[in-house]
Amino acid sequence: MTRPQATVLILGARGRLGLAAARAFAQAGWRVCGQIRPGAPAPAVPGVEWLAHDLQDTAGLAAAARGARVVVHALNPAYTVAAWREQAPGLMAAALALATGLRATLMLPGNVYNYGEDMPAVLQEATPQRPRHELGRIRVALEQQMAQAVEDSGAAMRAVVVRAGNFFGASEGTFLDKMVAPQLTRGKASWMGDLDVSTPWAYLPDLARTLVMLAERDDLAPFEDFHFAGHQVSARQWLAVLSQVAQEQGWLQPGQALTVRRVPVWFFRLFGLASATLATIAQTSYLFSTPHRLDNTRLVQRLGAEPRTPFELAVRQSLVAMRLPLAEAPEALAA
Repeated sequence: MTRPQATVLILGARGRLGLAAARAFAQAGWRVCGQIRPGAPAPAVPGVEWLAHDLQDTAGLAAAARGARVVVHALNPAYTVAAWREQAPGLMAAALALATGLRATLMLPGNVYNYGEDMPAVLQEATPQRPRHELGRIRVALEQQMAQAVEDSGAAMRAVVVRAGNFFGASEGTFLDKMVAPQLTRGKASWMGDLDVSTPWAYLPDLARTLVMLAERDDLAPFEDFHFAGHQVSARQWLAVLSQVAQEQGWLQPGQALTVRRVPVWFFRLFGLASATLATIAQTSYLFSTPHRLDNTRLVQRLGAEPRTPFELAVRQSLVAMRLPLAEAPEALAA
């Protein structure tokens, strides 16, 4: 059970994971303090106290979130190597300062960038991290920065990394809404990588509920690393669900499949010469063609089960979040 007056501070609470975490903690009965940039509009989320504080004002932010025993690091620079190189260490330093000052547990959503192209098919917490690209090396360094801060703090703070695959389930900013489904109403979809390769996908509401479940435990070590398995699916499984939805909506004829545009890696490499974002995507494109899955044995041992919305329902709910013009949402979505 949640302790009375349990408080969480979510950094970057307007972002994809941040907003999902704010909803999940609020629904679990926590006092939720959501940090947003000064001047940024506050989303209409029941139960969230929005704190318009500059992240560098750690003293003011800590005072506003007084009593918080968990800090969720949901801050992300722009998706370019340069932005991550320049900003990520400072964002982590601010998060660590807040967690230390509040004597709280810092929670970080990790990812599989930490592993290189030679990664094994099954990724466990002890799997060696040998990234071959700079974004992966930055992610490894951030986790090392966390571990060192925990050691240096004595008992002042704790840290938890929850590693997950590709995010989906937000209204914007994920592979689903940026690449796969923008042309769904025209009976088309795009994909990068092998259509038959199975990879891990993290439905954000499930991942957020996992953060809540871990935050409510009292048996965590000073530094913990867990793998969140999520949905292990291939592109063909994605396309099968999306085709079904398109048929139901009349965007495709009954029995008709989506027209799939395959986007080759060379496209991102070539146009990455002019776009830093596309160049960054090219660095991690191997993740869509290299079979891998996250072993969640440790997480299940600790929690008993990993939150898991059925894949088809998760996809449908994600399309609703994207505000696609769905004629009628299934009853399950309304629930």
